[in-house]
Amino acid sequence: MGRRSTHTPQQLRELILSAAQEIIEAQGLAGLSAREIARRIEYSPGTIYNMFHNLDDVVLHVEARVLEALDRRLCGVLQDGGTGGRVARLAQAYLAFTHEKPRLWNLLFEHHMPAGTDLPAWYQQKLEGLMGRVEEALAPLFPPGREADRQRAARVLWAGVHGITSLSTADKLSIITTETANRLIDDLVATYLAGLSRQAGSPPAAAVG
Repeated sequence: MGRRSTHTPQQLRELILSAAQEIIEAQGLAGLSAREIARRIEYSPGTIYNMFHNLDDVVLHVEARVLEALDRRLCGVLQDGGTGGRVARLAQAYLAFTHEKPRLWNLLFEHHMPAGTDLPAWYQQKLEGLMGRVEEALAPLFPPGREADRQRAARVLWAGVHGITSLSTADKLSIITTETANRLIDDLVATYLAGLSRQAGSPPAAAVG
């Protein structure tokens, strides 16, 4: 049974999101329901829909939490050093994050909005912010005026890193190689940056630094 609210609207939103996140971490997206969230926070299911548009809206805000946590992790390793070292640290931090929170990470790719529904602008901004971390690390390889090339390079590189990460978290990497995901990611980053450096006519970006 629901209880009378003893929380502010903001506190109640956080309760709902924390409960939803716990359910997803334990059971995956399939285990999430408004009824189960309500049971955990001891409010009625209707309370959830007073705070959020629908269950998809709840999930999007849980995903936002994941994106924010990942962004903090990436920001924490984007320190001084050479381009190669910064990009390699970003990629390895991404891999580590996905292995620590596999169900939450998979949520970003398992959850689909209803047909005809666009992702909200605030969500897109969080995604762009993550790509901005990669672009920031690659910036020394691209002179002013080549912003579009830098954006494309960041997305190409991260798509490759994401592919290795996906195989690793799904425990499928051993099907195609005996190498570790860490080694493959380091090789991918070094090889791709070497190609970018040659295009720019500059010395190859060191893998460490």
